[in-house]
Amino acid sequence: MAGVTDRPFRSLCKRMGAGMAVSEMVASNSLLWGSEKTIRRGNHEGEVEPKVIQIAGAEPEMMAEAARYNVDKGADIIDINMGCPAKKICNVYAGSALLRDEPLVARIVDAVVRAVNVPVTLKIRTGWDEDSINCIEVAQMAEAAGVAMLTVHGRTRLQLYTGFADWDRIGEVKRSVEIPVVGCGDVVSIASARERWERSGADGLAIARGAMENPWLFQQIAGDLAGVAVREPTVVERFGALRRYRALLDELYPAKVTAARLRGMTCRTLKGFPGSAQLRESVTQTRTSEELLAVLDSFESASTARGFAEAAA
Repeated sequence: MAGVTDRPFRSLCKRMGAGMAVSEMVASNSLLWGSEKTIRRGNHEGEVEPKVIQIAGAEPEMMAEAARYNVDKGADIIDINMGCPAKKICNVYAGSALLRDEPLVARIVDAVVRAVNVPVTLKIRTGWDEDSINCIEVAQMAEAAGVAMLTVHGRTRLQLYTGFADWDRIGEVKRSVEIPVVGCGDVVSIASARERWERSGADGLAIARGAMENPWLFQQIAGDLAGVAVREPTVVERFGALRRYRALLDELYPAKVTAARLRGMTCRTLKGFPGSAQLRESVTQTRTSEELLAVLDSFESASTARGFAEAAA
């Protein structure tokens, strides 16, 4: 979720019921720690706990050093990324490329666990490809090294984000270890969440792309599992969330970046109600946050007036 799960988005998701929100990947290379991008990615100032920093790299001692550095900066949990399928990450033998070298996986996990006094979690895929499925072996290795929780994306690296996540394999991993196992992949609705939860027996659900279009999904799933009636957010609630998101963006970014991210979030989340297609088209024409919010205000005022007129009729 690089480029997505920044502090504003994490804060928004936590407001919407997410129990934990993980940072964008932070490079373990100490030469990059002073860069603006790395500092921003590790910024959890004012964020609701737990503060989870995800680190990526391929050298055990460097990963351990990165873990210590981020704990000193306030991280409550260190998450090791061995699931990213991006070419630029795999080309430096990090992310899901590490699954091709189990001894190196063991050294990295052991080094990071020993380096810090906070929980260490691990994110993996099922394997590099269908001919090298090793998620159970890696899970058991991680458990033996002291990893506190495992997240398994039910695809191989070769699949990237195509096809379907294999939740039966996630269930096999769950049954092979005693530590909590969180399943990930294709959780985009209440129905998909319940089906995958029941099929795998996972201890939790990780939601990525589904939250980009519907950050309310966390509270909707929690409500459904608790037997509470669930509804879609109203137009007013959607607009209110977007205004809060804008305020959160303003705390971290210059105006131009805020406007771009707010446009993206607005276009993703404004779907499924009358006039939403035309509204999204108007949003794409805006260039500043002020222009965008003015479009929302105008639409909301018109919708309210139309509602009063329909009620009177």
